[in-house]
Amino acid sequence: MATFSPDALKRGLSPATQRALAAAVLALTALGLLVAVVMMVAQSNAARDDALRREQHSYDIMVLTRSLDASLARSEAALGRYVVNGDRKVGTIYYDEWRRAMSQLRQLDRLVGEQPDQVKLVRKLEGLASQRDKELTDAASFANVGKGWYAIGMFNKAGESPNVAAISATLEQIAANERTRLGVRSEATFFSAERANGFATLLSVLGLVLMGLAILLGWLVAAAAAQRAHAAEQAEAEADRASQLEAAVAERTRELREANDRLREESETRVRAEAQLAQAQKMEAVGQLTGGIAHDFNNMLAVVVGGLDLARRKIAQRPAEAGVHLDGAMEGADRAAALTRRLLSFARAEPLLPDAVLPAKLVAGMNVLLDRTLGERVTVQVDTAGAHWPIWADAHQLENAILNLAVNARDAMEGAGRLDISVADVAVAAGDSADVKPGDYVRISVADTGCGMSPQVLARAFEPFFTTKPVGKGTGLGLSQIFGFVRQSHGDVRVDSEVGKGTTISLYLPRYHGVAAERSADAADRTARPKVGSLSILLVEDDPRVQASTRAGLTELGHIVRACASGEEALAMLAEDGGVDLVLTDVMMPGMTGPELIAAISRDYPEIAALFVTGYVGEAGQSDDFAGYEVLRKPFTIAALGNAVARAIDRRGKPPTSQAA
Repeated sequence: MATFSPDALKRGLSPATQRALAAAVLALTALGLLVAVVMMVAQSNAARDDALRREQHSYDIMVLTRSLDASLARSEAALGRYVVNGDRKVGTIYYDEWRRAMSQLRQLDRLVGEQPDQVKLVRKLEGLASQRDKELTDAASFANVGKGWYAIGMFNKAGESPNVAAISATLEQIAANERTRLGVRSEATFFSAERANGFATLLSVLGLVLMGLAILLGWLVAAAAAQRAHAAEQAEAEADRASQLEAAVAERTRELREANDRLREESETRVRAEAQLAQAQKMEAVGQLTGGIAHDFNNMLAVVVGGLDLARRKIAQRPAEAGVHLDGAMEGADRAAALTRRLLSFARAEPLLPDAVLPAKLVAGMNVLLDRTLGERVTVQVDTAGAHWPIWADAHQLENAILNLAVNARDAMEGAGRLDISVADVAVAAGDSADVKPGDYVRISVADTGCGMSPQVLARAFEPFFTTKPVGKGTGLGLSQIFGFVRQSHGDVRVDSEVGKGTTISLYLPRYHGVAAERSADAADRTARPKVGSLSILLVEDDPRVQASTRAGLTELGHIVRACASGEEALAMLAEDGGVDLVLTDVMMPGMTGPELIAAISRDYPEIAALFVTGYVGEAGQSDDFAGYEVLRKPFTIAALGNAVARAIDRRGKPPTSQAA
């Protein structure tokens, strides 16, 4: 059997054939190398293109974060101008800028879809933007309904929100992450370009090899030349592309720098605008309040000073005429005291004494009071059939609010007409009312058939010192006082009015999920003075003039009085001699406050009754501090002082420990 070997095969071929075979093997090898190099060049180009796309993606995210920050800044700046001037066009700018910002936020969410760390930051940014939208929507809502004061207040509150800094910090973190990625991707792009250049060099060397083979095989010369020419063109094209990318990077860097400068300028402009807005708001409030207070107090002080001066001149010759002047001075002082109470109520500085109240019974018990106040020409209809729920409110303040609304309605009807007062249980669902939050309420509505209010008057109805009544007929604090009381009771007020058809004002007070004690709202029942004898009273008052006046009034009522100027002195006097029936104390005092003193006395001397006397509570106590105790508001008459003392003893529910002869 014959065998074959490579050497035998070579020996059977001619030298020319062997050279041709060797050249063919070399050509195939070179061709294989050429194909491999071309594939590596293609892969390098693809890697470089991918790196460039990733660089562009990072640039897009960084630019979008700046644009989003700018849109948010422009939206808040437009809202600031809107709550100040109420211009609907400015409000439209705010809404448009906010929608543009939310669109940019969704675009940012799509761009970072493949980056888990950035997705987490975008989700955080979406939550912060949602919270910020709620904060700004409160201010915009008040501005939309013309409540500029509250819109400005809500806008200022929103300006102090930590969400502003959190949004900026989150955007900066997203941009910083992309800058880090941009550095890594730039290095990858550079490495890909170097690799492509290396393969291009290898391709050139291979072309030289092919040129050498072309000496042996002529038909390979054209192919090698074509490949070399193609490689040269590709290298030139890549060089041009690299130059273009470098120019684009420089241009984008310049644009980012200019965008940063614009954002910085806009931020500084917004800070200046907010400072100017706060100053304008402060000056407007101070001017309006001081002007209104000075006007009304000057009128009242003129009555008091004039009456006292005339009484001093007439008291010796004509005592009866002096009494008339004294009555006039007392009337002026009463009006000043009423104005002060309204100011305190509007400022929410007067303490409320809330309790569980049945509004239906309270309103039903006001028939006699309303008839006596409004006169016979006003027909009053009261409907309480739909009201069963109790509320948690100050019954005295609620009755004053209803009476104030009734008097305003009488004036709007020029003393003659129909007044409907209704009390009903209502459940406000989400979306039912733009003014009242969802929940269970007792609605007290006062409707008249008067002249109604124009949109301009309705927009300013709750402003302090704004009134349409003639000079001397109103202070402009009635509705603002009612508004302050209802808001302090966690409720809301709604006004419906049409010129020529009348006005309906509805008070929405939250339902109290407890049981209300039976009570009568009749003023006579409330002010009735229980019978008490002479008492031993400890008076605590730091103002010597008020102390002297109060001590004289108590002595005039037949009580035995000891006085001191501080809570510490009062405790020392009780420790020395505890034979006291009642402690009458001021609320605001240096050192120990009135509520702190009564808390200590109630713990150590539970049999002693307590009576608070206050003109302004401020930070000395909250409504809960006065629960279960009688409160007498300054200024007061001797009769009011006597009634308060009697009710304080009656509240204690125990007989006095001593009776002074």
